[in-house]
Amino acid sequence: MVKAGGYANRVAWIDLCDGKIEYDEVCEHDARKYIGGRGLGVKYVFDHNPKADPLSPDNLHALMVGPLTGTLTPLSGRLASVTISPLTNTITDSHVGGWIGAALKWAGFDGILMEGASYKPVYLVVKDGTVSIEDATPLWGKLTSETTKLLKNKYGENAKVFAIGPAGEKMVRFACIMHDAGRASGRGGTGAVMGSKKVKAVVIISSEDNMPKPYDEKSFSSARGAAMKRVLESDITAPRRGGLSVYGTEVLMNIVNEIGALPTRNATSTAFENAHNISGEHLKETILVDTPTCHACPVACKRDSEVKEGKYKHKSEGPEYESAWALGAEIGVGDIKAVSYMNWLANEYGVDTIELGNVLGVAAEASEKGLFTDGVEWGDADRFIELIHMIGKREGVGELLAEGAYRAAVGFGDPDMANAIKGQAIPAYDPRGLTGFAVAYATSNRGACHLRAYTPASELFGIPEKTDPLDPKPKPRIVKLLEDLFAALDSLDLCKFSAFAMTLDDYAAVLSAFTGWDIDGNEFLLIGERIWNLERYINQMRGFDRRHDILPKRMMTEKADSGPAKGNIITEELFNSMLDEYYSLRGWNNDGTISWSKLRELGVLA
Repeated sequence: MVKAGGYANRVAWIDLCDGKIEYDEVCEHDARKYIGGRGLGVKYVFDHNPKADPLSPDNLHALMVGPLTGTLTPLSGRLASVTISPLTNTITDSHVGGWIGAALKWAGFDGILMEGASYKPVYLVVKDGTVSIEDATPLWGKLTSETTKLLKNKYGENAKVFAIGPAGEKMVRFACIMHDAGRASGRGGTGAVMGSKKVKAVVIISSEDNMPKPYDEKSFSSARGAAMKRVLESDITAPRRGGLSVYGTEVLMNIVNEIGALPTRNATSTAFENAHNISGEHLKETILVDTPTCHACPVACKRDSEVKEGKYKHKSEGPEYESAWALGAEIGVGDIKAVSYMNWLANEYGVDTIELGNVLGVAAEASEKGLFTDGVEWGDADRFIELIHMIGKREGVGELLAEGAYRAAVGFGDPDMANAIKGQAIPAYDPRGLTGFAVAYATSNRGACHLRAYTPASELFGIPEKTDPLDPKPKPRIVKLLEDLFAALDSLDLCKFSAFAMTLDDYAAVLSAFTGWDIDGNEFLLIGERIWNLERYINQMRGFDRRHDILPKRMMTEKADSGPAKGNIITEELFNSMLDEYYSLRGWNNDGTISWSKLRELGVLA
């Protein structure tokens, strides 16, 4: 039993095969070593069946929050979805903001653990420390907005809904889970795992009145005040004047484009001539209607958009920077209305927009090369929309595209068209222009990802130190630092934007005050390193090693064609030297595996 503050000290184990639900306490030893959220979720998967097939009943799917989730700690509203990914075959965790994380904590839980698979469609109702299993047959086949509306009609507007769409039901490998039809637990195919278990949705009914109390109120008030002060004063996070608040995450579009690091037309180019037309500045001038926020967040980076007339008429949340890039520059579409419509459609079916944009990019390149007859041309938004419908329904060529960018490229006959690592396609940054991502993408435990180690924090914004975007030398060290930091941060579970303002000591101070533990910044970072190594060990058990820490061929053979990065390339020699240094810093073997002695040193193994 965990006695620290911040924990509900309750997890629900749900066996979907027989409908059995058991409740358990949180182990104090595990909580102290892995905190919660991502870290504790990974530990549950490791203890359960780390070698499970992703779409089998044996794969555990954990919905987790951390000890600070749902508290007054700044940016503390997130929830982690942890499982084995059907897209990458690795461990994965996918996070979602909004109010779903806070709602789960207020409902009396630290985690919902789903094992087995139901014989019929079901949904879960979480309330007052209990979970019930309900018949979802009438909801099966419905879009995420329809599902959300029906469940809110039944349980009240204040109920929070976490649901899959038709893509999750049909186990599209990059299906996501949507919170109230607008916020996505996006990467890694967690929606497909939920679909394989026949779980349509999780409905959470709770009240802010059940917000947990800190162990040391006075110390927490002081630590929280210091952290909030940093958030309110940062040029990036400050309300109404910081870049994220004014333009949302889309503030990055023009910045990344200008330095020649915006993958365009399936990364055959590194800049998009119509970037401004899909930027945060242009969105603000045209289709923006509101800027709501998540629990305990003064930043308000969320965007609500509306196209009031024409063939792209819709109203929805977003698009975020990654989505606008994926459904814009990556496929050559320079119309913010069309981009926003495709983002809305992706949310309705419940698919990860990053992988979606990449798979559409593969389709366009395959068409250009004559490998995809009756295909699609760059910039043809209407044809791309048709393909999204086909993917969401797994119809026609959508059956192949639903497998993700890498498998689709293989199916078309040219695997090198896929800019993917460990089976997951790259996000909206090109390592030829931001060299830190050469190491960060390659070593990411969940496949190509910008959120394992966000090196532009250093390369563009000078956090934690300023480095040249094109200088590879300091990047292995920066990547390791950020990987460890974000692993711990995801376990609190706080939004990563807090890292643009808060320090290691800030995180340690709020965690210590709330839980009653005595943790400093160094130990907080060590916890992150432990989590990172456990994830790597799970992947190692599943057959991963240095052979899989690679870059897409395009990044290593074709030079950047624009901006300061023009002419830059990540050569094989350079990449291997960066990887060697990274492994050395990690204390791993040269083949990328971890020794038992290293795992014991970190406390991963006894």
